[in-house]
Amino acid sequence: MCYFKPGARSRQIYGLREYRGRKHEPKGFGWRDFCRLLLRARIQLGGPIVLVWDNVRLHLTCGMREFIDRNSDWLTMFQLPTYAPDLNPQEGIWSLVKREIGNLAAADLSRVTRAAKRNLKQIQYRPDAVDGCLAGTGLAMND
Repeated sequence: MCYFKPGARSRQIYGLREYRGRKHEPKGFGWRDFCRLLLRARIQLGGPIVLVWDNVRLHLTCGMREFIDRNSDWLTMFQLPTYAPDLNPQEGIWSLVKREIGNLAAADLSRVTRAAKRNLKQIQYRPDAVDGCLAGTGLAMND
């Protein structure tokens, strides 16, 4: 999740899940995970959030919609057009991560996960990289 606030440095807040193939283990983020990530972002950022989301099926679930409706005092959501990765700054972030780990010869999935976390953490401390991903969308970031 990329964060922009006029007058403040751009930031990124993220969460990863490693799927190990265990019985009853979720394969990826669920809507509850997204809710927890948004709550964590609100605490870290200390203010309201305007969420610009793509149309991933998970973002459109009833549970997610109910969460957004229940928290409308601090959470506003805008939906991107159906297929518009060029408008999603997170696509730029993942492109940077993939560029760094693209030639990684990992012995197992945990090494790939650690490399992805390390690269995401490095991007967190590079507001210029986050700014570039936000600017790459061409969306206006007005005060």
